[in-house]
Amino acid sequence: MEQQRAQRRAGYAFALLSTALWSGNMIVARAFNASITPLSLAFLRWSVALVAFMPFALKGLLSERKVLVKALPHIALTGLLGVSIFNTLIYYAGRSTSALNMSLISIVFPIIIIVLSRFLFGEAISAKRVLGIAVVIAGVLLLITKGRLDTLLSLSFAQGDLLMLGAALMFALYSLLVRKRPPELSLRSFQFSTFAMGWLFLAPAFIVERSISEPLALSLPAFGAILYVGLGASLVAFLSWNKAIELIGASTAGIVYYSMPAFGGLLAFLLLGEGIGLMHALSALLIVAGIVLASAQAKKKPDASGRPA
Repeated sequence: MEQQRAQRRAGYAFALLSTALWSGNMIVARAFNASITPLSLAFLRWSVALVAFMPFALKGLLSERKVLVKALPHIALTGLLGVSIFNTLIYYAGRSTSALNMSLISIVFPIIIIVLSRFLFGEAISAKRVLGIAVVIAGVLLLITKGRLDTLLSLSFAQGDLLMLGAALMFALYSLLVRKRPPELSLRSFQFSTFAMGWLFLAPAFIVERSISEPLALSLPAFGAILYVGLGASLVAFLSWNKAIELIGASTAGIVYYSMPAFGGLLAFLLLGEGIGLMHALSALLIVAGIVLASAQAKKKPDASGRPA
């Protein structure tokens, strides 16, 4: 029992780390939107992640090569959805929609996971989980509207909103595919191979874009941003997220993802000098309370693979 509790605590810690790092990714996407194209940012991001990851993954890849070949369709689909499409859609969405719209649409992702888990894996959706999600959404809405819910009535939807909704769906499907990875394949080998497949899918589009565009002229801050999204928001965040899914399940990890607006507000305060007031504190309290409430029922039974649901 104590081991299970320690496992769950570690799972939540990994999920929170991933969410915090992805919050920084959103800031990078907005700050360098004019100087780096979305496709180039995505390709360079995963190039950095692959180079940094390779020394640690090579031994496992060689020893598990037969399993990798057998699992290639699963790996390819996972890499396509989570590496090639998901973050590229976010970078493109940021060009034609507001931060408010992106924040609103991003909270759809954990709900998609819960619904898909219900229909694909038979996971129960308890009243406590529904209530917890409602509390979290209330906290998120309070945060992004600054307590003026009438702001929601004036929202207009652009192409970027549809791209953001597509990104949420892609990441939900990616998270479920990670949960169902071949058990004989180590997490490290699985993660590196999905990075590599996603990078391969992006490469042709990147080559075409570079052949018809001006050469990239990266400033020192832009170079630093690429290192951050490559090492932090890609390598560390995805490894942590996949470990969280392994320990606490995709649905519970998805609920922790709701904390992203709170992390985003904190990073905006630290990096951009934006103020934090009583409304932010109340929003963060609601988000944390909702996560705890919605996650409580996951302690009751594991899924078919023996992992907590």
